[in-house]
Amino acid sequence: MKAYIIKTNLCRFTILSILLLFIVTGCSLTRKLGPNQSLVRKITIKGMDKEFSEAAANYVDKQQQPNSVVNLQFYYWFSKNGKRKIGEPPSILDSNLVEFSRMQIEKFIQTKGYLKAQVTDSIVIKKKKAELVFITNQGPLFRIRKLSDSIPDGKVRSLFRSSSPEFSHLRPGGRFDLDSVAYNRDAFYQVMKRNGYYDFYRQYINFTYDSTFNNSVVDLKMIIDNPADKNEHPVYTINNTLITILNSNRQPSENTDTIQVDSQFRFVDHSRKFKPHTVTDYIFQKKGETYNVDMQTITTSRLSELNVFRNVPNPTYTKTADSTNRLNSRIDIVPLKKMSDRVEGEFLFAGGRYGYNIGNTFTDRNIFKQAAILQIKFNYSILYATGNDLVGSSGVTNQDFKVGVSLSYPRIISPFNFAKPGKYGVPHTTFASNYSLFFQRDLVTRTSFVNSITYDFAETANKVHSITAGNIEFSKGSIDPTARQQLLDQNRYSYVYLIGRTVFTTGSQYTYQVNGNQLNSLKNFTYFRGLLDVGGNMLSLVSNVFNTPKDAQGQRTLFGYTFAQYAKTEIDFRVYKALGGNRQFILRLNPGIGVPYGNSTQLIFEKNFYTGGANDIRAWLPRTLGPGQFNRGTAYGSDNVTRARLKYIDQFGEVKLVMNAEYRYKLANNFFGTVLKGAVFVDAGNIWRLRPEVENPGGEFKFSNILGSSAIGVGTGLRFDLNFFVFRLDAAFKVKDPQFNGSDQWVLFKHTNELFKSGAFKDSYSKANGGESYNFMQLNFGIGMPF
Repeated sequence: MKAYIIKTNLCRFTILSILLLFIVTGCSLTRKLGPNQSLVRKITIKGMDKEFSEAAANYVDKQQQPNSVVNLQFYYWFSKNGKRKIGEPPSILDSNLVEFSRMQIEKFIQTKGYLKAQVTDSIVIKKKKAELVFITNQGPLFRIRKLSDSIPDGKVRSLFRSSSPEFSHLRPGGRFDLDSVAYNRDAFYQVMKRNGYYDFYRQYINFTYDSTFNNSVVDLKMIIDNPADKNEHPVYTINNTLITILNSNRQPSENTDTIQVDSQFRFVDHSRKFKPHTVTDYIFQKKGETYNVDMQTITTSRLSELNVFRNVPNPTYTKTADSTNRLNSRIDIVPLKKMSDRVEGEFLFAGGRYGYNIGNTFTDRNIFKQAAILQIKFNYSILYATGNDLVGSSGVTNQDFKVGVSLSYPRIISPFNFAKPGKYGVPHTTFASNYSLFFQRDLVTRTSFVNSITYDFAETANKVHSITAGNIEFSKGSIDPTARQQLLDQNRYSYVYLIGRTVFTTGSQYTYQVNGNQLNSLKNFTYFRGLLDVGGNMLSLVSNVFNTPKDAQGQRTLFGYTFAQYAKTEIDFRVYKALGGNRQFILRLNPGIGVPYGNSTQLIFEKNFYTGGANDIRAWLPRTLGPGQFNRGTAYGSDNVTRARLKYIDQFGEVKLVMNAEYRYKLANNFFGTVLKGAVFVDAGNIWRLRPEVENPGGEFKFSNILGSSAIGVGTGLRFDLNFFVFRLDAAFKVKDPQFNGSDQWVLFKHTNELFKSGAFKDSYSKANGGESYNFMQLNFGIGMPF
């Protein structure tokens, strides 16, 4: 995910003003109303079970639903004579709509088993603000005394009686609920469609009930009629399947051959770009099998997930001309354009530095005619410094160049025979090679080259596995000679070793994810993602067997290079709680640890943890927090040159613990074409070193000091939901900064007066850090949700 990070007083003032305006808007909600008009501001439902009262409010006519303050204010601000559709027009009291709402609420509560329920309404008006009051006299609750059925088709009767315990919401003694009756009807309709009854319709299912008893009970009977002039419902099986692929312009081509793939499939490819098995592998209805609507849905979903087709409609079925109850099916597919190219760009401005980031992604969606996707990506970032920056002069300070090639097949490619997965998602085998070059002026140039093969597959609809079976990484660092000597003179050898060594390793990674497919929903669920990354063990075994030479630090080498050994694990655990409507609460725990061992005393530079940024602890810039209570002001003293050289390099750790809590809600349904949502959040945590290190005093991990060495930030944000992506703006404030000691850590409370202006605290910090300013607030612009 990309994020813009901006720190300017102007932006701070502007964004904070907007956020405060949403909170403290003082507009009069009743302005512009006519002399006999009132604004509906409240709905009250009395006399109804709490279980149903919240749902009953939804049956009030939409035009009588109270507006949110923000929606209404946007309408007043941006709509002229109601012509611009921004926000919501005011809900003006209409007695006819109130009566309609009363009738709808009455019908609703009657469907919940209160067959004699009556609802009355009244309107309370004060200062042109109306409260709608609906009073319910529920009457007795009707319960089911007896359940029976009338199903003349013996096979259907047997299927109903065997399957209904699994789905039925109706039982003797239970509430007579018409919603449950409708649910049972639809549920058994789906059962029939899964068991070959292609010609079965919901209209065959009817319910009758008798409530003429004096003790508030109902006898309920389910009736399933046979088709007209038939003694039973026919069961259908699958026969032949025709697959046609049109050109991307949806036009057929002349002289296109029809391929008879096997006894079931015929294949016509007007685009001439696909091999038959690309499609047939993901058709889950085979010849001779009973028709099953679920297999039809899975077929459509998997073909769409290949990401090479623009349109994959449901298969169409025709009955064979004989009386064998067989179905011929046809699937007509329109492909996407084979090749595409996407260019992306960003402008960055942070702390006296500015730069840009450009990227390009070329995609071939159907290489080798097998729906294999080839992607070639490159990204180039460059950061400049002004003369006022800590580097001391203007010019390029950082450059980062990355290029990568990946080839992803929609199947598992392996020397072993696996059952074809795909029922719950398209599996992938991805071959990838990536090269990166990182340059930081007056410090280091690092290059790395990584090759990997990864398998992704779904165990169930909610459980996904990713296995990087082989990963080969080679990295090399070249330190500026002057910087190297200076670091050695200061006994900062570990930095020289961390960023300057040449190392390679082989390893494997495993990722397990649960409920990733639920992340965009408003449900109650837990999300889990666990990563295990292990490297160097195979190389260690080889080097020990062949007794390969050691370098000056006593580390084994292969082919003249040391290799890294490590184990790293990270967990992302979240609890999502739906609070009704568009309100949601998320609690996140993100711990991790990396341990070098065997042939390594330090993790590879790229394997360390960093914190801060738009998706982490948002009150800090990326790579500017921790480790622990490490304070750059005291660590470097008056050595501003080293402080500047190691900026964004020296704040890393092998241990990570981050916690986030976020409350999300909707502000406006229509804000210039977007759904405007808001959020308030608390972020806490840090990264730490595994053991005491001279370079990071106070940075080691101690259970006894987790709270004392953790950071806390709070903030609020806006989310502009455009359906296909979310644009995000967050403003986060430092509350507790662990680089200080004792009560001085609570910076927001102790120095509130310096929030947006200079003072003794900021002046002292700037003096101790070579002119660098202290920022209480951090703005983050990003695409997508933070988690």
